[in-house]
Amino acid sequence: QVQLVESGGGLVQAGGSLRLSCVASGRTFSTYGMGWFRQAPGKEREFVAAISWSNFGTYYADSVKGRFTISRDNTKNTVYLQMNSLKPEDTAVYYCAGCRDGRVSTMSAMYDYWGQGTQVTVSS
Repeated sequence: QVQLVESGGGLVQAGGSLRLSCVASGRTFSTYGMGWFRQAPGKEREFVAAISWSNFGTYYADSVKGRFTISRDNTKNTVYLQMNSLKPEDTAVYYCAGCRDGRVSTMSAMYDYWGQGTQVTVSS
């Protein structure tokens, strides 16, 4: 069973930065497609960013493009989300997700594994 554990959330002022980390258990992490999603109170979970295993291709939601950067370190079984120029509308619980067949998708249903989430709060 693969486990994903997020960290790095917190309270930050608008314009600030945070870096989220997601550590995965298991020896096959390097073959997983990885994604970040978020869910704000009263809203549906939405795609934020994803990174493939094969060529490190990255994909972003329009709302975060140019501000957020997804990356991965397969030697540490870790995927990161660097978040800059944060806005109050970025406030949400952020979830890490993994797809065991290496695909990446904007659809949450395509992912097999999920972390417990980490809260990000951006004050105005």
